Amino acid sequence: MTKRPQIELVYFEGCPNALKARENIRAAVAEAFAQPIDWAEWDLMADSTPEDFKRYGSPTVLVDGHDVTGDGPGNNAMACRADGAPSVQAITAKLL
Repeated sequence: MTKRPQIELVYFEGCPNALKARENIRAAVAEAFAQPIDWAEWDLMADSTPEDFKRYGSPTVLVDGHDVTGDGPGNNAMACRADGAPSVQAITAKLL
């Protein structure tokens, strides 16, 4: 059996691209796998979110701990990503 990747969405409520990122994750998972798989979500505004995630812009999609766009974490300021939600193609490529 092939190991399923760990998928994580880093976002904050009110980010205009967070919903699109969720839609793109669903579409990428549907392309890459026969069955849906779950992913974790980290709200940048939640106290329970680990500090390591708080350096990413919103939305960021991580697969096995790596940003699907190839970008790394930024600074400690909460911000929307200038490039918007990661594409279905970028997410699918990292899943495969």
